[in-house]
Amino acid sequence: MYDTAKDLIDALRAGPEVLAGLLRDCSPEQARNARGGDEDWSVVEVMCHLRDAEERALERTQAMSEAENPFLAAYDQEQWALERRYAEADLQGALRAFRELRARHVAVLEALSPQGWERTGRHEEQGRITISGHIAHMAAHDAVHAAQIARQLQG
Repeated sequence: MYDTAKDLIDALRAGPEVLAGLLRDCSPEQARNARGGDEDWSVVEVMCHLRDAEERALERTQAMSEAENPFLAAYDQEQWALERRYAEADLQGALRAFRELRARHVAVLEALSPQGWERTGRHEEQGRITISGHIAHMAAHDAVHAAQIARQLQG
């Protein structure tokens, strides 16, 4: 039988390692100039998006684990990119922050009981979500953006 919680935690743990490997030889010029994806973001902008999505994901997981069916506000990723000045950010700094947030998130998830994974929240755009569904989404989000970065760096 699959241990879904363990599999999801393993996938989340792998995300920062995959990104670090992809970005190991990425020059500052590549980080700013290699663009792609639906948003036409640079590599550094994608890494900042991943960092900030992780920040929000951790907040949502904590809210669902601590409160009964909390409201989970949406956010405007394009607005965050402007407000948080993604285009000017340091790639390795964004990766470090992502690693730190992800480690905190994994620690929260490891403390959950099996029933805790099924706790719910009311997402402003998605409706009712569970922690397990939320974490599956984040693991997929990592993979999609890692592939995007790989394509962008390959030119």
